[in-house]
Amino acid sequence: MNQNDIRKPNIVLILNDDMGYSDIGCYGGEIQTPNLDRLAANGLRFTQFYNTARCSPSRASLLTGLHPHQTGVGVLTYDMGPEGYAGNLGKNCVTIPQALKASQYKTYMSGKWHVASSLTEPTDTWPLQRGFDEFFGTIIGAGSFYDPNTLTRGNENIEHEARDNKDFFYTDAISDQAATYIREHAGQHPDQPFFEYVAYTAPHWPLHAHDEDIAKYKGRFDKGWDALRAERLKRLVSEGLLKPEWALSDRDPSQPAWTEAQEKAWLLRCMEVYAAQVDRMDQGIGRIITALEETGQLDNTLVIFLSDNGACAEDIPEGVTVDELVNKLMIAKARTRAGEEVHFGNNPGLMPGPENTYQSYGVAWANLSNAPFRLYKHWIHEGGISTPLICHWPNGIKEKGGIRHAPGYLPDIMATLLDITDTPYPQSWEGTRVAPLEGSSLRPLFDRDGLERAPLFWEHEGNAAVRSGKWKLVRNYPKPWELYDMEADRTELNDLASQDPVRVREMTAQYEAWAARCGVLPREKVLAMMKEQTSEPAFWEKEDD
Repeated sequence: MNQNDIRKPNIVLILNDDMGYSDIGCYGGEIQTPNLDRLAANGLRFTQFYNTARCSPSRASLLTGLHPHQTGVGVLTYDMGPEGYAGNLGKNCVTIPQALKASQYKTYMSGKWHVASSLTEPTDTWPLQRGFDEFFGTIIGAGSFYDPNTLTRGNENIEHEARDNKDFFYTDAISDQAATYIREHAGQHPDQPFFEYVAYTAPHWPLHAHDEDIAKYKGRFDKGWDALRAERLKRLVSEGLLKPEWALSDRDPSQPAWTEAQEKAWLLRCMEVYAAQVDRMDQGIGRIITALEETGQLDNTLVIFLSDNGACAEDIPEGVTVDELVNKLMIAKARTRAGEEVHFGNNPGLMPGPENTYQSYGVAWANLSNAPFRLYKHWIHEGGISTPLICHWPNGIKEKGGIRHAPGYLPDIMATLLDITDTPYPQSWEGTRVAPLEGSSLRPLFDRDGLERAPLFWEHEGNAAVRSGKWKLVRNYPKPWELYDMEADRTELNDLASQDPVRVREMTAQYEAWAARCGVLPREKVLAMMKEQTSEPAFWEKEDD
């Protein structure tokens, strides 16, 4: 028997950033993702898996198996004082790599961290201090793909590596480092299993991509968002991922019909660059798969892929200040590596893609990315929290191309990994009692669909939801609670709250009990604390008019 057949499985956990439910090819999208499609065709696709609607909270929940507020990352990495909003992973939680040490796993990370408030000095909330043996990536949550701030190896800042390399591109660097870790592990630790966390920033803004990748998508989106949203839904239904009775949600009311849109050449370029960002990530995932194959480890490796939230509808306004992005938030640099001025904001006079631009693709294309669902990153409606989830593990998943409809969410990932590695969940860590694990193992779903479970809960900046069986109670703060039958209406078009007030009261009480237990604060108090700590909210935090 091959050693790989008896050893605990390796794990490669791949998370990308701000990608919609239906962008990649195997989830109905137009973007070429042959490597992810291959994993899906030889593994499982989950249709109702959920994140927490925002970057930092999703990462905190994914890494710990808890709800974000329990970890200290209730909103982002601002230090806002109370325990659930400290902006750092607390001592009352353990990460996946910390837990897997009990099973002798070597642990590696390549990519975006974004669960620490300290960006320049190592603290006990940086990767090496939270269980990883090796780390390459960024501490901050966003930035240039050509010259990222806070680029770090171990605990050491290495931004000079990007500045001194004209070919540096962060997506490629994340992929190549992940592949290198796999090869080095096979050579240096052949008798130990490994856990590798690959956390891409693609396709988070800014819209940065290579010309050859952008060119692949010339003409691909020319039909416009209205026609393409309908086409995506048709493909999702034909693939068996969604039910034919689930109608397409309306176009975002703030956006024009494609036939009436202005600046079409610029709009198309935005979506083409976004697609190129996802494409480049998929190319890198292909190199990671190749490293697993060439070292004989693919069959005994569980590869998981998902996104941290729904697509992002944030516009970068032309009036955004350099100080806001460069000095205070540290997510940009004022000049390129060659000394050119960086132009910030969604200016249709500048085509996105190059290093000297800093733009986003906006509401209408995000509406396409989340098709057929409503709303976006930040919100707890399906468009904000629905993610593709692909699981590929030849030694542990026998069905090829299977589809699973059972609901699940981020705390389930840690529960699953502990289950398949036969690793106990710690009761304490360094003398501090650890909060009980909130997730349920997905391992039974590797064999067959259907999983009985307790209600699922979410909250982000007042937006909130409870999912109990087929029922979902959801709130777009400060609007009233809405109620949907997710078996009949997953696109959330027929609000039943007025018809079933008893169920609304019961589920509201469930939510309030969960929120009290997990340290969720009222939206007004969170906003007040944010303004105290940051003086002026970032452009994506400002209230809508």
